[in-house]
Amino acid sequence: MSGTPRRSQPASALEGLRVLDLTGAMGNYAGKLFADMGADVILVEPPGGSELRREPPFIEDRPGVERSLNFAYQNTSKRGICLDLDTQSGQKIFRALAATADVVLETFAPGWMDARGIGFDTLSAQNPQLVMTSITPFGQTGPYAAMSATDLVALATGGLLWMGGYQDAPPTQAHGDQAFKCAAMYGAVAAMLAVTVAETGGRGQHVDVSMQESVTLALENAAQTFDLEGTVRKRPLGDQRFAGYGLFECQDGYIFLGSRGIGNSPAWTRSLQWFRDEGMEGVERLSGPEWSDLTYLKGDEAREVFGQLFMNWSRRHTKEWLYAEGQKRLIPLAPVSTPADLLGNPQLQARGHFVPFVHPLLQQAALMPGAPYVLSATPWCVQRPAPALGEHTDEVLASIGLGSDDASLLFSAGVVA
Repeated sequence: MSGTPRRSQPASALEGLRVLDLTGAMGNYAGKLFADMGADVILVEPPGGSELRREPPFIEDRPGVERSLNFAYQNTSKRGICLDLDTQSGQKIFRALAATADVVLETFAPGWMDARGIGFDTLSAQNPQLVMTSITPFGQTGPYAAMSATDLVALATGGLLWMGGYQDAPPTQAHGDQAFKCAAMYGAVAAMLAVTVAETGGRGQHVDVSMQESVTLALENAAQTFDLEGTVRKRPLGDQRFAGYGLFECQDGYIFLGSRGIGNSPAWTRSLQWFRDEGMEGVERLSGPEWSDLTYLKGDEAREVFGQLFMNWSRRHTKEWLYAEGQKRLIPLAPVSTPADLLGNPQLQARGHFVPFVHPLLQQAALMPGAPYVLSATPWCVQRPAPALGEHTDEVLASIGLGSDDASLLFSAGVVA
Protein backbone atom coordinates (compact mmCIF):
# COMPACT_ATOMS: atom_id res chain seq x y z
CA MET A 1 0.00 0.00 0.00
CA SER A 2 0.92 3.66 -0.18
CA GLY A 3 3.80 4.54 2.12
CA THR A 4 5.37 1.07 2.00
CA PRO A 5 8.79 1.03 0.30
CA ARG A 6 8.57 -0.91 -2.95
CA ARG A 7 11.71 -2.92 -2.19
CA SER A 8 10.14 -4.42 0.95
CA GLN A 9 7.58 -6.19 -1.25
CA PRO A 10 8.16 -9.40 -3.23
CA ALA A 11 8.82 -8.96 -6.93
CA SER A 12 5.66 -8.24 -8.94
CA ALA A 13 4.68 -10.34 -11.95
CA LEU A 14 4.76 -7.45 -14.44
CA GLU A 15 7.55 -5.40 -12.92
CA GLY A 16 9.61 -3.75 -15.67
CA LEU A 17 6.67 -3.42 -18.07
CA ARG A 18 5.60 0.13 -18.98
CA VAL A 19 2.02 0.85 -20.04
CA LEU A 20 0.58 4.14 -21.29
CA ASP A 21 -3.10 4.27 -20.36
CA LEU A 22 -5.12 6.72 -22.46
CA THR A 23 -8.43 5.04 -21.73
CA GLY A 24 -11.66 6.44 -20.39
CA ALA A 25 -14.41 4.60 -18.54
CA MET A 26 -14.38 1.79 -21.11
CA GLY A 27 -10.79 0.80 -20.41
CA ASN A 28 -9.48 2.17 -17.10
CA TYR A 29 -9.96 -1.26 -15.53
CA ALA A 30 -7.58 -2.80 -18.08
CA GLY A 31 -4.85 -0.44 -16.94
CA LYS A 32 -5.58 -1.26 -13.30
CA LEU A 33 -5.05 -4.98 -13.99
CA PHE A 34 -1.56 -4.21 -15.30
CA ALA A 35 -0.73 -1.67 -12.57
CA ASP A 36 -1.74 -3.84 -9.61
CA MET A 37 0.47 -6.61 -10.99
CA GLY A 38 3.48 -4.32 -10.89
CA ALA A 39 3.63 -2.69 -14.33
CA ASP A 40 4.53 1.00 -14.47
CA VAL A 41 1.20 2.30 -15.77
CA ILE A 42 1.09 5.99 -16.67
CA LEU A 43 -2.45 7.33 -16.88
CA VAL A 44 -2.48 10.00 -19.58
CA GLU A 45 -5.45 12.30 -18.96
CA PRO A 46 -6.73 15.21 -21.09
CA PRO A 47 -7.00 18.75 -19.72
CA GLY A 48 -9.65 18.69 -17.02
CA GLY A 49 -9.15 14.98 -16.35
CA SER A 50 -10.69 11.66 -17.31
CA GLU A 51 -14.46 11.35 -17.78
CA LEU A 52 -14.42 8.76 -15.01
CA ARG A 53 -13.50 11.45 -12.48
CA ARG A 54 -17.02 12.85 -12.89
CA GLU A 55 -18.87 9.60 -12.29
CA PRO A 56 -20.55 8.86 -8.95
CA PRO A 57 -20.47 7.68 -6.27
CA PHE A 58 -18.43 10.49 -4.73
CA ILE A 59 -16.78 10.72 -1.32
CA GLU A 60 -19.36 12.30 1.01
CA ASP A 61 -21.67 12.57 -2.05
CA ARG A 62 -19.85 15.73 -3.15
CA PRO A 63 -18.78 15.81 -6.82
CA GLY A 64 -15.20 16.75 -7.67
CA VAL A 65 -12.33 15.57 -9.86
CA GLU A 66 -10.61 13.96 -6.86
CA ARG A 67 -13.76 12.57 -5.20
CA SER A 68 -15.03 9.83 -7.54
CA LEU A 69 -14.83 6.42 -5.86
CA ASN A 70 -15.23 4.75 -9.25
CA PHE A 71 -12.15 6.56 -10.59
CA ALA A 72 -10.20 5.91 -7.40
CA TYR A 73 -10.84 2.16 -7.59
CA GLN A 74 -10.13 1.69 -11.28
CA ASN A 75 -6.86 3.63 -11.25
CA THR A 76 -4.99 2.27 -8.26
CA SER A 77 -1.22 1.80 -8.61
CA LYS A 78 -0.98 4.11 -11.64
CA ARG A 79 1.05 7.28 -12.06
CA GLY A 80 -0.75 10.21 -13.66
CA ILE A 81 0.10 12.91 -16.20
CA CYS A 82 -2.20 15.52 -17.73
CA LEU A 83 -1.36 16.00 -21.43
CA ASP A 84 -3.16 17.84 -24.24
CA LEU A 85 -2.93 15.53 -27.25
CA ASP A 86 -4.64 18.10 -29.47
CA THR A 87 -1.43 20.15 -29.48
CA GLN A 88 1.71 19.42 -31.47
CA SER A 89 3.82 19.68 -28.33
CA GLY A 90 1.56 17.22 -26.52
CA GLN A 91 1.78 14.79 -29.43
CA LYS A 92 5.57 15.08 -29.49
CA ILE A 93 5.75 14.31 -25.76
CA PHE A 94 3.46 11.32 -26.21
CA ARG A 95 5.61 9.93 -29.04
CA ALA A 96 8.63 10.23 -26.77
CA LEU A 97 6.79 8.38 -24.00
CA ALA A 98 5.63 5.67 -26.40
CA ALA A 99 9.24 5.08 -27.44
CA THR A 100 9.87 3.89 -23.85
CA ALA A 101 6.65 1.86 -23.48
CA ASP A 102 5.67 -1.76 -24.01
CA VAL A 103 1.90 -1.20 -24.25
CA VAL A 104 -0.48 1.61 -25.15
CA LEU A 105 -4.12 1.24 -24.07
CA GLU A 106 -6.65 3.58 -25.68
CA THR A 107 -10.41 3.95 -26.13
CA PHE A 108 -10.67 6.73 -28.71
CA ALA A 109 -12.83 6.41 -31.83
CA PRO A 110 -11.12 4.68 -34.76
CA GLY A 111 -8.84 7.13 -36.55
CA TRP A 112 -8.56 9.60 -33.64
CA MET A 113 -4.98 8.62 -32.82
CA ASP A 114 -3.92 8.54 -36.49
CA ALA A 115 -5.30 12.03 -37.07
CA ARG A 116 -2.93 13.35 -34.38
CA GLY A 117 0.15 11.55 -35.60
CA ILE A 118 0.18 9.10 -32.70
CA GLY A 119 -1.46 6.07 -34.31
CA PHE A 120 -0.05 2.56 -34.23
CA ASP A 121 1.89 2.77 -37.51
CA THR A 122 3.68 5.95 -36.40
CA LEU A 123 4.48 4.69 -32.90
CA SER A 124 5.49 1.24 -34.15
CA ALA A 125 7.98 2.75 -36.61
CA GLN A 126 9.97 4.16 -33.67
CA ASN A 127 9.29 1.25 -31.29
CA PRO A 128 8.74 -2.02 -33.23
CA GLN A 129 7.94 -4.05 -30.10
CA LEU A 130 5.12 -1.75 -29.01
CA VAL A 131 1.68 -3.26 -28.49
CA MET A 132 -1.28 -0.90 -28.93
CA THR A 133 -4.63 -2.13 -27.65
CA SER A 134 -7.65 -0.19 -28.90
CA ILE A 135 -10.90 -0.83 -27.02
CA THR A 136 -13.92 0.60 -28.84
CA PRO A 137 -17.66 -0.08 -28.84
CA PHE A 138 -17.69 -2.04 -32.12
CA GLY A 139 -14.08 -2.49 -33.19
CA GLN A 140 -11.94 -0.75 -35.81
CA THR A 141 -13.81 -2.11 -38.84
CA GLY A 142 -17.35 -2.83 -39.98
CA PRO A 143 -20.49 -0.70 -40.49
CA TYR A 144 -20.73 0.22 -36.77
CA ALA A 145 -17.05 1.11 -36.30
CA ALA A 146 -17.56 4.89 -36.16
CA MET A 147 -20.48 4.68 -33.73
CA SER A 148 -20.18 5.51 -30.05
CA ALA A 149 -21.96 3.55 -27.33
CA THR A 150 -22.72 3.60 -23.64
CA ASP A 151 -22.52 0.55 -21.41
CA LEU A 152 -26.27 0.04 -21.85
CA VAL A 153 -26.03 0.20 -25.65
CA ALA A 154 -23.23 -2.41 -25.62
CA LEU A 155 -25.26 -4.72 -23.38
CA ALA A 156 -28.18 -4.37 -25.80
CA THR A 157 -26.25 -4.84 -29.06
CA GLY A 158 -24.21 -7.66 -27.53
CA GLY A 159 -27.36 -9.55 -26.49
CA LEU A 160 -26.71 -9.70 -22.75
CA LEU A 161 -29.43 -7.16 -21.93
CA TRP A 162 -32.05 -9.62 -23.21
CA MET A 163 -30.91 -12.13 -20.59
CA GLY A 164 -31.24 -9.81 -17.56
CA GLY A 165 -34.35 -9.27 -15.48
CA TYR A 166 -37.70 -10.99 -15.09
CA GLN A 167 -39.66 -12.78 -17.79
CA ASP A 168 -42.76 -10.63 -17.30
CA ALA A 169 -40.86 -7.31 -17.42
CA PRO A 170 -38.59 -5.42 -19.85
CA PRO A 171 -34.87 -6.32 -19.92
CA THR A 172 -32.88 -4.98 -16.97
CA GLN A 173 -29.37 -3.53 -17.12
CA ALA A 174 -26.87 -5.25 -14.83
CA HIS A 175 -25.34 -2.84 -12.34
CA GLY A 176 -21.74 -1.70 -12.50
CA ASP A 177 -20.96 -1.04 -16.20
CA GLN A 178 -20.56 -4.73 -16.96
CA ALA A 179 -20.01 -4.16 -20.70
CA PHE A 180 -17.15 -1.73 -19.95
CA LYS A 181 -15.59 -4.21 -17.53
CA CYS A 182 -15.98 -7.07 -19.99
CA ALA A 183 -14.22 -5.13 -22.76
CA ALA A 184 -11.48 -3.97 -20.38
CA MET A 185 -10.76 -7.50 -19.15
CA TYR A 186 -10.57 -8.92 -22.66
CA GLY A 187 -8.42 -5.94 -23.64
CA ALA A 188 -5.95 -6.62 -20.83
CA VAL A 189 -5.74 -10.33 -21.64
CA ALA A 190 -5.28 -9.72 -25.37
CA ALA A 191 -2.66 -7.04 -24.71
CA MET A 192 -0.70 -9.40 -22.46
CA LEU A 193 -0.79 -12.12 -25.09
CA ALA A 194 0.53 -9.65 -27.66
CA VAL A 195 3.30 -8.59 -25.25
CA THR A 196 4.34 -12.23 -24.92
CA VAL A 197 4.54 -12.53 -28.71
CA ALA A 198 6.51 -9.28 -28.93
CA GLU A 199 9.01 -10.46 -26.33
CA THR A 200 9.55 -13.80 -28.06
CA GLY A 201 9.31 -12.63 -31.69
CA GLY A 202 10.51 -9.04 -31.45
CA ARG A 203 7.44 -7.49 -33.03
CA GLY A 204 4.46 -5.73 -31.48
CA GLN A 205 1.00 -5.49 -32.98
CA HIS A 206 -2.27 -3.56 -32.93
CA VAL A 207 -4.91 -5.33 -30.79
CA ASP A 208 -8.48 -4.47 -31.84
CA VAL A 209 -11.05 -5.12 -29.07
CA SER A 210 -14.79 -4.78 -29.68
CA MET A 211 -16.98 -4.19 -26.63
CA GLN A 212 -19.98 -5.65 -28.47
CA GLU A 213 -18.08 -8.86 -29.22
CA SER A 214 -16.79 -9.05 -25.65
CA VAL A 215 -20.36 -8.87 -24.36
CA THR A 216 -21.53 -11.48 -26.86
CA LEU A 217 -19.01 -13.93 -25.39
CA ALA A 218 -20.86 -13.65 -22.05
CA LEU A 219 -24.06 -15.19 -23.43
CA GLU A 220 -23.10 -18.72 -22.37
CA ASN A 221 -24.91 -21.11 -24.75
CA ALA A 222 -27.68 -18.75 -25.91
CA ALA A 223 -26.48 -18.67 -29.53
CA GLN A 224 -25.98 -22.44 -29.63
CA THR A 225 -29.43 -23.00 -28.11
CA PHE A 226 -31.02 -21.10 -30.97
CA ASP A 227 -28.78 -22.73 -33.58
CA LEU A 228 -29.42 -26.29 -32.39
CA GLU A 229 -32.96 -26.07 -31.00
CA GLY A 230 -34.45 -22.98 -32.63
CA THR A 231 -35.23 -21.65 -29.14
CA VAL A 232 -34.51 -18.11 -27.97
CA ARG A 233 -33.44 -18.25 -24.34
CA LYS A 234 -35.58 -16.14 -22.03
CA ARG A 235 -34.76 -14.09 -19.00
CA PRO A 236 -34.51 -16.68 -16.23
CA LEU A 237 -34.36 -14.51 -13.11
CA GLY A 238 -37.22 -15.29 -10.72
CA ASP A 239 -38.36 -18.24 -12.82
CA GLN A 240 -38.42 -21.86 -11.66
CA ARG A 241 -37.31 -24.10 -14.51
CA PHE A 242 -38.73 -26.98 -12.50
CA ALA A 243 -40.61 -27.19 -9.25
CA GLY A 244 -37.91 -27.17 -6.56
CA TYR A 245 -35.46 -25.16 -8.64
CA GLY A 246 -34.98 -21.38 -8.58
CA LEU A 247 -34.98 -18.32 -6.35
CA PHE A 248 -37.10 -18.33 -3.22
CA GLU A 249 -37.72 -15.83 -0.46
CA CYS A 250 -36.54 -16.43 3.08
CA GLN A 251 -36.59 -14.43 6.31
CA ASP A 252 -33.81 -12.01 5.37
CA GLY A 253 -33.64 -12.13 1.59
CA TYR A 254 -33.42 -14.87 -1.02
CA ILE A 255 -31.81 -18.24 -1.52
CA PHE A 256 -31.23 -20.29 -4.66
CA LEU A 257 -32.41 -23.88 -4.42
CA GLY A 258 -31.40 -26.54 -6.95
CA SER A 259 -32.88 -29.65 -5.39
CA ARG A 260 -34.91 -30.63 -8.42
CA GLY A 261 -33.73 -31.47 -11.90
CA ILE A 262 -34.34 -33.94 -14.68
CA GLY A 263 -35.04 -37.44 -13.38
CA ASN A 264 -35.08 -38.64 -9.79
CA SER A 265 -32.43 -36.41 -8.28
CA PRO A 266 -30.87 -37.62 -4.99
CA ALA A 267 -31.03 -34.01 -3.85
CA TRP A 268 -34.81 -34.11 -4.21
CA THR A 269 -35.07 -37.18 -2.00
CA ARG A 270 -32.83 -35.55 0.59
CA SER A 271 -34.85 -32.33 0.38
CA LEU A 272 -38.12 -34.17 1.07
CA GLN A 273 -36.54 -35.83 4.10
CA TRP A 274 -35.32 -32.43 5.32
CA PHE A 275 -38.79 -30.95 4.96
CA ARG A 276 -40.30 -33.86 6.87
CA ASP A 277 -37.71 -33.60 9.63
CA GLU A 278 -38.53 -29.91 10.03
CA GLY A 279 -42.26 -30.49 10.03
CA MET A 280 -42.96 -28.47 6.89
CA GLU A 281 -46.71 -28.02 6.58
CA GLY A 282 -48.14 -29.78 3.51
CA VAL A 283 -44.98 -31.73 2.67
CA GLU A 284 -47.07 -34.81 1.88
CA ARG A 285 -48.33 -32.98 -1.24
CA LEU A 286 -44.82 -33.34 -2.74
CA SER A 287 -44.64 -37.11 -2.54
CA GLY A 288 -46.96 -38.40 -5.29
CA PRO A 289 -45.81 -40.14 -8.51
CA GLU A 290 -46.42 -36.98 -10.54
CA TRP A 291 -43.34 -35.47 -8.87
CA SER A 292 -41.17 -37.79 -10.99
CA ASP A 293 -42.78 -36.61 -14.24
CA LEU A 294 -40.65 -33.96 -15.97
CA THR A 295 -43.63 -32.54 -17.85
CA TYR A 296 -45.51 -32.05 -14.58
CA LEU A 297 -42.46 -30.53 -12.88
CA LYS A 298 -42.21 -27.91 -15.63
CA GLY A 299 -45.88 -27.01 -15.38
CA ASP A 300 -47.45 -24.11 -13.52
CA GLU A 301 -49.27 -26.31 -11.02
CA ALA A 302 -46.13 -28.07 -9.74
CA ARG A 303 -44.15 -24.83 -9.52
CA GLU A 304 -46.96 -23.00 -7.73
CA VAL A 305 -47.53 -25.84 -5.26
CA PHE A 306 -43.85 -26.18 -4.41
CA GLY A 307 -43.29 -22.43 -4.24
CA GLN A 308 -46.19 -21.88 -1.85
CA LEU A 309 -45.27 -24.76 0.45
CA PHE A 310 -41.55 -24.05 0.48
CA MET A 311 -41.76 -20.28 0.97
CA ASN A 312 -44.36 -20.61 3.74
CA TRP A 313 -41.59 -22.50 5.52
CA SER A 314 -38.43 -20.74 4.23
CA ARG A 315 -39.72 -17.29 5.19
CA ARG A 316 -39.37 -18.36 8.82
CA HIS A 317 -35.65 -19.06 8.43
CA THR A 318 -32.53 -17.01 7.60
CA LYS A 319 -30.25 -17.41 4.61
CA GLU A 320 -27.42 -18.50 6.90
CA TRP A 321 -29.47 -21.23 8.57
CA LEU A 322 -30.91 -22.56 5.31
CA TYR A 323 -27.45 -22.63 3.71
CA ALA A 324 -25.85 -24.41 6.66
CA GLU A 325 -28.61 -27.03 6.82
CA GLY A 326 -28.56 -27.53 3.06
CA GLN A 327 -24.79 -28.13 3.18
CA LYS A 328 -25.20 -30.71 5.94
CA ARG A 329 -27.76 -32.60 3.88
CA LEU A 330 -25.89 -32.32 0.53
CA ILE A 331 -28.61 -30.20 -1.04
CA PRO A 332 -27.64 -27.56 -3.66
CA LEU A 333 -28.65 -24.35 -1.87
CA ALA A 334 -26.92 -20.99 -1.80
CA PRO A 335 -27.69 -17.62 -0.21
CA VAL A 336 -28.20 -14.64 -2.52
CA SER A 337 -25.59 -12.33 -1.05
CA THR A 338 -25.98 -8.57 -0.75
CA PRO A 339 -22.88 -6.31 -0.83
CA ALA A 340 -23.06 -6.17 2.98
CA ASP A 341 -23.13 -9.98 3.12
CA LEU A 342 -19.95 -10.16 1.05
CA LEU A 343 -17.95 -8.08 3.51
CA GLY A 344 -18.74 -10.61 6.22
CA ASN A 345 -18.43 -13.72 4.06
CA PRO A 346 -16.07 -16.15 5.85
CA GLN A 347 -14.61 -17.53 2.61
CA LEU A 348 -13.72 -14.09 1.26
CA GLN A 349 -12.37 -13.05 4.64
CA ALA A 350 -10.21 -16.18 4.91
CA ARG A 351 -8.63 -15.44 1.52
CA GLY A 352 -8.15 -11.75 2.28
CA HIS A 353 -10.16 -10.71 -0.76
CA PHE A 354 -11.06 -7.25 0.54
CA VAL A 355 -8.04 -5.00 0.92
CA PRO A 356 -7.50 -1.49 2.35
CA PHE A 357 -8.65 1.37 0.15
CA VAL A 358 -6.49 4.43 0.81
CA HIS A 359 -7.55 7.89 -0.38
CA PRO A 360 -6.15 11.31 0.59
CA LEU A 361 -9.66 12.58 1.38
CA LEU A 362 -10.46 9.68 3.73
CA GLN A 363 -9.24 9.91 7.31
CA GLN A 364 -9.00 6.14 7.56
CA ALA A 365 -8.77 3.33 5.05
CA ALA A 366 -11.95 1.73 3.76
CA LEU A 367 -12.19 -1.65 1.98
CA MET A 368 -12.30 -2.53 -1.69
CA PRO A 369 -12.27 -5.81 -3.67
CA GLY A 370 -8.82 -7.19 -4.36
CA ALA A 371 -7.80 -9.61 -7.11
CA PRO A 372 -9.67 -12.90 -7.68
CA TYR A 373 -6.37 -14.75 -8.09
CA VAL A 374 -3.33 -15.48 -5.94
CA LEU A 375 0.20 -15.74 -7.36
CA SER A 376 2.39 -17.40 -4.76
CA ALA A 377 5.74 -15.96 -5.89
CA THR A 378 4.73 -12.64 -7.50
CA PRO A 379 1.65 -11.48 -5.58
CA TRP A 380 -0.89 -8.88 -6.58
CA CYS A 381 -0.55 -5.67 -4.61
CA VAL A 382 -1.94 -2.14 -4.73
CA GLN A 383 1.19 -0.03 -5.11
CA ARG A 384 -0.35 3.42 -4.50
CA PRO A 385 -3.71 5.21 -4.54
CA ALA A 386 -5.09 6.49 -7.83
CA PRO A 387 -3.20 9.60 -8.95
CA ALA A 388 -4.46 13.11 -8.40
CA LEU A 389 -4.91 15.00 -11.67
CA GLY A 390 -1.41 15.59 -13.07
CA GLU A 391 0.25 14.30 -9.90
CA HIS A 392 3.25 12.75 -11.64
CA THR A 393 3.59 15.05 -14.64
CA ASP A 394 6.98 16.43 -13.56
CA GLU A 395 8.61 13.05 -12.95
CA VAL A 396 7.19 11.53 -16.14
CA LEU A 397 8.52 14.44 -18.20
CA ALA A 398 11.90 14.06 -16.49
CA SER A 399 11.95 10.38 -17.47
CA ILE A 400 12.04 11.38 -21.16
CA GLY A 401 14.74 14.00 -20.63
CA LEU A 402 12.71 17.20 -20.23
CA GLY A 403 14.25 19.49 -17.62
CA SER A 404 12.50 21.90 -15.31
CA ASP A 405 12.80 24.84 -17.72
CA ASP A 406 11.21 22.87 -20.57
CA ALA A 407 8.51 21.61 -18.23
CA SER A 408 7.74 25.14 -17.03
CA LEU A 409 7.19 26.28 -20.62
CA LEU A 410 4.86 23.35 -21.26
CA PHE A 411 2.90 24.07 -18.07
CA SER A 412 2.61 27.74 -19.04
CA ALA A 413 1.33 26.84 -22.51
CA GLY A 414 -1.27 24.46 -21.05
CA VAL A 415 0.21 21.47 -22.88
CA VAL A 416 0.65 19.66 -19.58
CA ALA A 417 -0.86 20.12 -16.14
